Formats: sequence, structure tokens, C-alpha cells
Amino acid sequence: MKSVRLALLVLIAVGLGGCASFQSSAPETDLPEPLKPDPEGAVAVMERGASGGMPPGWEPWILHPSKRRTRYEARGRNGDTVISAYADSAASGLARRVSLDPAATPWIEWRWRVDALVPGADNTDRYAEDSPVRVVLAFDGDRRKLPLRDQLFFEQAKLLSGGQEMPYATLMYIWENQQAVDAVITNPHTARIRKIVVSSGDNGVGTWQRYRRNFVDDYRRAFGSEPGRLIGIAILTDTDNTRQQVSAQYGKIRLLER
Repeated sequence: MKSVRLALLVLIAVGLGGCASFQSSAPETDLPEPLKPDPEGAVAVMERGASGGMPPGWEPWILHPSKRRTRYEARGRNGDTVISAYADSAASGLARRVSLDPAATPWIEWRWRVDALVPGADNTDRYAEDSPVRVVLAFDGDRRKLPLRDQLFFEQAKLLSGGQEMPYATLMYIWENQQAVDAVITNPHTARIRKIVVSSGDNGVGTWQRYRRNFVDDYRRAFGSEPGRLIGIAILTDTDNTRQQVSAQYGKIRLLER
């Protein structure tokens, strides 16, 4: 698969359900496609695809080879690309590799629409850790400064993924069933993955929701430090733990100076 050949995404089989992973560096001949400014001067992360296809630079993100894949389809809507997602006991995503200084564009803006919550989902429980929508940011950093437990987890993931690296840190924006908006949830498998709840419960289900977050501030709050280079952005709709069905849509994603 192309996404594997490019070594963008890491397949992790640690018996823990899979973790969000991007390779932290790439050969000079395999650099990310440059991002382009949109008409308003923001950095367009999800540009309109040609002839209704996937946005440029976005590729499949396979969390685990044994997991059923979420189905993603692109279509046009009011001049923009909308990605429809359908998961049936499934977990996979779409991702775009980037290389950006977070200080230059510390704000992220996106839209999504959830048709229903995932029954039984609870992101504080490793056995029910699903969400109808996620926007995922991956960051580089110095792994040598991490606690021994995290370094060992990274080494295990690298071994089981054929030598590919997990990102230093992963920040997810999620829609949660019960946890309060702005709650920070630590992944039960590794503290290097943190989730921030941006919507909770039934409020807003069935309608388009728009968000604008300062992800540098969110990273500081979640990890207690400054973020390194932004190396990847992804979307993920997953129901593999709860074995449920859910559909959702993702709209334009942009990075902004303010």
C-alpha cells in the first residue's frame, strides 16, 4: 500500500488496541507535500480534491492490519471537499504528513457532523475507547527526555511495526459521550497520547459543528510542555472496541496564525 511505502503511518500491534502513529522524520527525497494558503490566507490542510477524489496528500491510515477499516468517501459541498466516514466495528483513518512550526500557525479550524453517538463508548476505558469523530495532530520531539516507561513503549511499538517510529506526542480532538467539554483524557496505553473533548453528549448531533482551537495552548495544557514540530494531521472514526456502527462527515481543515 502506498501509505506503507511512504512510511508515513506506523502499524502497531502491541495487543493494546492500536495507537495513533506517524513517522517523525523522512528522507530528504520523501518530504511532505507543501501546504498552500487558501483565499483567506490560512494554511489549507484539506484542499479540494480533483474530480471528487480525496484531498491532495491524504492517505489511508491503518492502525492495525487485523482491524476492519472505516470507509471514507470524498464529495464536493459548496465548493469544498467533505469526507464521509462509516465505521462498522472498524478503526482506520486518513492522514496527511506535514512539517510545520506550530508557532507560525498555532490555530486549527475544522468542521464535522456526527449522525449519532457511539453507544457504550468511553474514552477513559481502554475497552470502550471509540469516537464518531477525531482530529489528530502528531508532533516530533526528543524521546531521550521521556520517562523510561514511555521509552520502552516506543521501543516495543518500533519493534512490532518493522522499525518505524511513533511520534513523540499525539494530541486528539474528540467527541465524547459523557466527559465534559475541555476535559483532557490520557490514553490508557501511553501518556504520549492525550485527548481533548471538544463536544460531549447529544448536543449538536445531526448538525454541522465548527471549531477553532489554539493547539499550542492545548498541547501545553495536555502535556505540560512546548510542542515540537507538527509532523502529521489525521481524521479518525472508530468503533472497533464497542463493535457498533456510526457515520460522520468531516469538512475543511485549516491552520491559522490567529
